[in-house]
Amino acid sequence: MDDFYKSLLPSLASLIAGILITLITSKVAKIVLDKITKRTKTETDDYIAKVIVGIVKPLGIILSVSLAWMILPIAPGTNNFVMGVSKLIVLLIIIRASNKILIRLINRWSIHINDTAVSTMIDSLSPMIRSLVWAVGFVFYLQNMGVQMAAIWALLSAGGIGAGLALKEPVQEFFEYITILLDKPFQRGEFIHVEDVWATVEQVGVRSTRLKSINGEIIVMSNSSLTKGVISNYSEMKNRRIVHKLGVVYETDLSKMKDIPNTIESIVNTTTDAIFDRCNFVEFNSSSLDFELVYFVPTNDYIRAMKAQESINLNIMKTFKEKGIDFAYPTQTLHLKRLNP
Repeated sequence: MDDFYKSLLPSLASLIAGILITLITSKVAKIVLDKITKRTKTETDDYIAKVIVGIVKPLGIILSVSLAWMILPIAPGTNNFVMGVSKLIVLLIIIRASNKILIRLINRWSIHINDTAVSTMIDSLSPMIRSLVWAVGFVFYLQNMGVQMAAIWALLSAGGIGAGLALKEPVQEFFEYITILLDKPFQRGEFIHVEDVWATVEQVGVRSTRLKSINGEIIVMSNSSLTKGVISNYSEMKNRRIVHKLGVVYETDLSKMKDIPNTIESIVNTTTDAIFDRCNFVEFNSSSLDFELVYFVPTNDYIRAMKAQESINLNIMKTFKEKGIDFAYPTQTLHLKRLNP
């Protein structure tokens, strides 16, 4: 006990000196880093300097307490425990600061990248990077504490194999998500057609993509289904080409037949969001005389295109009725010949 009291004064002196040195170091570091960061226009280095200055005090206090404790004549087992706790706290402080700086640098990098998809991918990887830093830090701590790492690596390897088998599909979907972000077959807000689905992309997720169909319901498709299928993306389509066939009856007069292309051209030209290309009499079908109409809709908006097509179809029906032109439908004419006995 006498040894304890004899060591108490040096321990307190060491603690006080350590705290004073910590406060002075923190103040000097703040002044020096402020001078350095003022020379730049970016705010990232200001943030990094603030994080570094912020960990000087807690690290200095923990080290001062640990050194003061080591001066006291305490049982070795207790000293080892205190040192282990001190190292753990120091590690936690360093890992948190490292994650803050690393994530800030990643976010700054993603902001300066002109490609929105790559920026989104980098932002989505931030939680994974943060977890990786924590994992490396704790492995380093265990190794520093004298833990036999061979057994731990073997356990992690076995666990990794099991987790890999269990998480095969989620991992595959994640890499398909990366593929979508980098290859950019579609992006949020674009109108696509995949399989039997016509929909607008609502959100591209890590495992699945949310689509809003033209009927209004939300459709959730796995990323692998999208990347393996054939995707029609209408977002960059400047002109939608529409080919339409219509047939009239064989009884239609020749003069009306000649007038049909001009009539349809007039209808298309007077329709909003429609550009006439051609209309031709193309085929003698089994029960109809067929015309082929081709026109363009100068928009990638599916709804506007359908409204233009609907308007043209209705006006054709109206005009044909006014001119006495009948649409053909499947018919069969049976000719009977009477034989005299």
